[in-house]
Amino acid sequence: MTLTVGELAPDFELPSSTGETVKLSDYRGQRVLLYFYPKDMTSSCTQQACDFRDRHAEFEGLNTVILGISVDPMKQHDKFIAKYGLPFTLLSDEEHAVAEQYGVWQLKKMYGKEYMGMVRSTFLIDEEGRLIQEWSKVRVKGHIEAALDAVKAL
Repeated sequence: MTLTVGELAPDFELPSSTGETVKLSDYRGQRVLLYFYPKDMTSSCTQQACDFRDRHAEFEGLNTVILGISVDPMKQHDKFIAKYGLPFTLLSDEEHAVAEQYGVWQLKKMYGKEYMGMVRSTFLIDEEGRLIQEWSKVRVKGHIEAALDAVKAL
């Protein structure tokens, strides 16, 4: 699926690290920085989560909620949150249905092997649920600054 800037972002419902089921539409009235990442506790994913953690207050001050999504189960998310003191909500997309809606569940290659997996991507969604900006195939270094700059520019 291809998303287009200006269109409504696909709504979804997933279990969250808060213990509740979360819908994207629950956050109407706030901006949402929705980031998809491959796996808890891996080096790049940990760096990205810690970067978001370290700038979390700035995003909050700009009426922006951070939501992270991976295919990891909630127990793994709970460990990840506890180990790194993550102040934002993580969502579990074990069946990768939401990742498919957002077009981030793709064929990947590593060490000559092909497999389906999560492509690190971020979506900025406005207060009405419309996609403002998308970053795909994200490189962690400098990404949080780019996302924060995009939010500040609104």
